[in-house]
Amino acid sequence: MTDQTPKIALITGGSRGLGRNTAESLARKGVDSVITYNSRADEAKKVVAAIEAEGRKAVALQLDTGDVNSFAGFALTLKRTLKETWRREHFDFLVNNAGTSHHNSIEMTTEAEFDALYNVHLKGVFFLTQKLLPLINDGGRIVNLSSGLTRIIMPGSAPYASMKGAVETLTKYMAKELGPRKIRVNAISAGAIRTFDLDVKNLALADAGNPADAERFQGAFDGLALRVEDSRLQGDGDAGFHFLQRLRQRVWRSVRPFHM
Repeated sequence: MTDQTPKIALITGGSRGLGRNTAESLARKGVDSVITYNSRADEAKKVVAAIEAEGRKAVALQLDTGDVNSFAGFALTLKRTLKETWRREHFDFLVNNAGTSHHNSIEMTTEAEFDALYNVHLKGVFFLTQKLLPLINDGGRIVNLSSGLTRIIMPGSAPYASMKGAVETLTKYMAKELGPRKIRVNAISAGAIRTFDLDVKNLALADAGNPADAERFQGAFDGLALRVEDSRLQGDGDAGFHFLQRLRQRVWRSVRPFHM
């Protein structure tokens, strides 16, 4: 990868937590980023500064991923940003990372809580991706963030896990439908992750708090986003059908769950 032709990633919710870590890790690999934030512009500025310190370019844009009506305007802003900052019309990697946490029982979850989760974690992912598809390069990558809660059942997580289960199904269909454009689509379905104000060496809370676990998680993430030599990620429409098996082998063993 050369400075004349940098890869560009768009990472939603990139101002903190796993999104921030992803943006900074990609910067160390020579990838520029557009990160989005909902309300914490101050945190987003810190991420931009950290990426620029690695010698890469970065821009922070405001986006509420739960507000579908804002997506058309965001796409126009992104198109203008790509032209002004990179003299480009397209970007390469979309990471649908933005999300909110929710812990409540099936019995006590309100309709408003359920709708809020749906808007951000499923509806937002679907329609933001749809709106941005014209701006993604052929041969690009899409990574959707899921959760280990889709297969490890914990009381109080049903609404959240249901949304993530739907995202995993959506990932398979994205892979199939975008295969003709050679766009590789995968999902990350990790265990428990500490997601606030930590660098990569403290990202994952594993059984023994081993910093190497965080490195292995990020390596798995970067591999799914950027890897080109694996035949199962060649954009032939099959990538989504393999992602659970790959994640179980490469991520779940690396980022083990902990008991809260």
